[in-house]
Amino acid sequence: MISQPFMQHAFVAGTGIALAAGLLGYFLVLRAQVFTTDALGHVAYTGALGALAFGASARFGLYAATVVVALVLALLGRARVDDVVIGSTFAWVLGLGSLFLTLYTTNRSDADGSASITFLFGSIFGLSARDATVSALVCLVVLVVMVLMARPLLFASLDPAVAAARGLPVRGLGLLFLLLVGVTTAEATRAVGGLLILGLVAAPAGMAHRLTTRPYLAMALSAGAATSAMWAGLVISYEAPQVPPSFAILAVATAGYALVALAASSGERVVRSPRKLGLGSESGMLS
Repeated sequence: MISQPFMQHAFVAGTGIALAAGLLGYFLVLRAQVFTTDALGHVAYTGALGALAFGASARFGLYAATVVVALVLALLGRARVDDVVIGSTFAWVLGLGSLFLTLYTTNRSDADGSASITFLFGSIFGLSARDATVSALVCLVVLVVMVLMARPLLFASLDPAVAAARGLPVRGLGLLFLLLVGVTTAEATRAVGGLLILGLVAAPAGMAHRLTTRPYLAMALSAGAATSAMWAGLVISYEAPQVPPSFAILAVATAGYALVALAASSGERVVRSPRKLGLGSESGMLS
């Protein structure tokens, strides 16, 4: 398997994307901003097709759309937006992507009709050596920046008022964080798809939050779980070619979270039982 060039490219790009998504996912869950990734995935799809429709590079469209929208979301802060407005906006964004797809396929002789599927559901096995290298390098930069800002960002996420009183640039940290989320989403869209990136971000992070309350251990667990899901999904898809890699990756990630959630629920039920609380004799007397 490893001797196949397309698998080498998939592992190189996938590892970088998974590490970045896992680390960012921990803070997205902590800051209650997971839905941001879903929003940026929709925007990435539309941005890529918009760029192709007007003769630009798909990578340029991915970055331009996700980075600009990420900055707008950061500037808006945590103000509550009506769910109807959010749903209508996302539907409009996807509709705009459909329009761009039509313009791209009807007005350009060199159009690729599968572009829509690629950006919606990803094509990690179709990455070239250059694409894989660029993805890995971009995600490496994201990881380095996140490691450097992890401590102040953690403080600003847990208690923004106190962090601001201590002199931390809380708003600037939030803006830089969402900028990194936008960049990672742009890179991940070509691998796992704009509609599916949310699962790679949310499931490993949710798993880590359930397993430990220690922040730095949770960050490592989230990144490790995302990478493990990526590797396992690639192997499953290679061994069973009828299984799309994006589905396999997210199925492993979701299954991991489900197992941890079930184990945590079972543990809570055991702890709360009368015998575990030292009430076994009283319960017997009452019966």
